[in-house]
Amino acid sequence: MVSAERATKAATPESGGAPERSPCERGRAPVHVPVLPDEVLHALGGERPAEREGWIVDATCGAGGHAGLILARMPRVSLLGLDQDPCALAEARRSLAPYGERVRLRHGRLSQLARRVRKERIGRPVGVLLDLGVCSLHLDRPERGFSFQDDGPLDMRMDPTRERTAADVVNTWDEGDLADLLFYEGDEARARKIARALVEARRRAPFLRTAALADAVAQAVGRGGGRIHPATRTFQALRRAVNEEGEELRSGLASAEHWLADGGRLAVISFHSGEDREVKRFLAGGARAGRWETLTKKPVAPGPEERRANRRARSARLRAAERRRAWGTP
Repeated sequence: MVSAERATKAATPESGGAPERSPCERGRAPVHVPVLPDEVLHALGGERPAEREGWIVDATCGAGGHAGLILARMPRVSLLGLDQDPCALAEARRSLAPYGERVRLRHGRLSQLARRVRKERIGRPVGVLLDLGVCSLHLDRPERGFSFQDDGPLDMRMDPTRERTAADVVNTWDEGDLADLLFYEGDEARARKIARALVEARRRAPFLRTAALADAVAQAVGRGGGRIHPATRTFQALRRAVNEEGEELRSGLASAEHWLADGGRLAVISFHSGEDREVKRFLAGGARAGRWETLTKKPVAPGPEERRANRRARSARLRAAERRRAWGTP
């Protein structure tokens, strides 16, 4: 088994390589542009967001892009920001420092949302935001292992306390499980062909670097002439498995439903068709049971201007709903 330690082990002077830099050692992160900014504010605050009062939980705070917009445009709210990535939280603390006691930032995954809300004693929040997927902080830092644009260790952990890395998955899962992962979590039509090629290649040498994995996928299916790299869906599937994104989302949705105040609002931004279907089913089921009023009949997508200005926004989809019949006192 290729362990997380082996997959991310730094090179040493004796090995002839430059040592890998810590994920938080590269200074300020690239500017992360929050997607659908006006739409998120409307989803959480309605027609008059400046009049909204209470606590909002940004459960995927990242570097603080959406949190900063919320605090600036909704002056009567306070914000609890959660993120599983300590590097992202460090950036958020810098960018949100001017808001002082109106903001609290804590380390936590979506599956820990309920525990954090209870521990912070903020009562029932009037809004919860889930911005799923990765951010620029992950993609633009090769040492995090999320991108094949620059070579790095095959890691992909958003929370560095997780034990399993992408190297563990690609080097130890059997061919059938790998194929299912690529198909269901990456929407990869050539999943079986890729899985077979990866299993054959790892017999010669384990995959430890992003560039080697991307090259192996490209060799298996061909590079083609499209704008999307042939390894894109493979990397997406591995990232989702490493970070247990499906399980985390389901837990986060359930916690938001339990803790939101009556009339509180939930906004979810997804970048994966499976995630969007999961959110749609969850809200539709809650609406039939009288627990939610759906605010977005169809998912809200970025307009042409935003897609041109921020290419990473192109697949974003926003769904929102308002809580009804909130349960008893928390």
